[in-house]
Amino acid sequence: MTIIAAGCNHTTTPLSVLERTTLDADRLPKVLHMLSQSEHISEVVVLSTCNRTEVYALVERFHGAAADIRDALAEVSLLAPEDIADYLDILHDEAAASHLFSVAAGLDSAVVGEAEILGQVRTAWESARAEGVIGPSLELLFRHAIECGKAARTQTDISRGTVSVSSAAVQLATARLDTLADKAVLLLGAGEMAEGMAHALAQAGVARMAVINRTWERAVALAQAVEQNGVEGQAVPVDTLADQLERVDLVLSGTGAAGTLVDTDEIAPIATQRAGRPLLIVDVAVPRNVDPSVGTLDGVTLLDMEDIEAFAQAGLDSRKAEVASVKELVHREVGRYSDVATAREVAPLVVALRDRSEAVRAAEMAKILDRLDGLDPSHRDAVEQATRAIVAKLLHQPTVRLKGAAGSPRGDRLADALRDLFEL
Repeated sequence: MTIIAAGCNHTTTPLSVLERTTLDADRLPKVLHMLSQSEHISEVVVLSTCNRTEVYALVERFHGAAADIRDALAEVSLLAPEDIADYLDILHDEAAASHLFSVAAGLDSAVVGEAEILGQVRTAWESARAEGVIGPSLELLFRHAIECGKAARTQTDISRGTVSVSSAAVQLATARLDTLADKAVLLLGAGEMAEGMAHALAQAGVARMAVINRTWERAVALAQAVEQNGVEGQAVPVDTLADQLERVDLVLSGTGAAGTLVDTDEIAPIATQRAGRPLLIVDVAVPRNVDPSVGTLDGVTLLDMEDIEAFAQAGLDSRKAEVASVKELVHREVGRYSDVATAREVAPLVVALRDRSEAVRAAEMAKILDRLDGLDPSHRDAVEQATRAIVAKLLHQPTVRLKGAAGSPRGDRLADALRDLFEL
């Protein structure tokens, strides 16, 4: 059995493809069950965020499982399997664990050290649990990944400074507009990402903010929440979007909508009515909420996750010194996980071998002791101890070799040989 990590992420996949593989909460269960029903996959977890859609699986056949994952992502994205294959990263065993631990630690994020990813890893783990598609192998992997992510943030300064996509979006907007204090802001969305941006906007000194969300109650709740931070918050209906776009200076969008909320045909007349007054739109949603062609309109500047990543990379200098420390921590935690996983992997086979040997020894002892009624109890104990010692010594070297090779192709061959030779 092998653990693999296969998927698309922001380092290998263009945003135009990555956004098509993104899974929302409604589609995730279907994909989890689709993958779990593969004859090659025993356990599965899917991590889907604005930066990645990755499948972690315990598999019996590597190539068959990789093909099934490729096909599932192709179906989700409505792309041909060969097109998905061009961007699919596939890692296995220790490399897969190292990747997940790096993700949890914030090393593989668009904003290095960002805090949201650790919660997203936990949510992916919990979703797999809820759907009943995870077992002990991935439970162990994800538990250690969460521990690694926590350690990275408590034992190093990797999270110092800009540590979230939400705050990076607001800082990028501030850099483009010089100040947000006198700007009218429209926030599209009221979920976790939007809440993060609302908090960052308040810290940036925004005076007034309108909130649009498809669920009215959530828009009202977020507008009321920002008022507690001294911001004039107002929930506005979805059907007033065009009016809002005409009057605001900045739009921040981060909804979980599957399609675009703002397209070129709708905003082109509004751009004309604004008569050259600039409009900045920062779209951090994946899939994107704003049609990319909106950025071609006069007076409209459109920024997306690729711009966020470039901005965050430019501001990484203050945390670069911590990256090496976190990499070392990840390496250490992967080693700790591997030791535990290896021991867990071979333990049942070692127990079965010892149980089988003890059963044979006990049966033979019962036969011989029936014929040696004259032995006093001390002599019987001596014979028992001698036979137990012989079995223990015979099993010692095979057990050491098996544990030492566990997790490698040689270890698999040794394990198969033991099962076959001793009918375990």
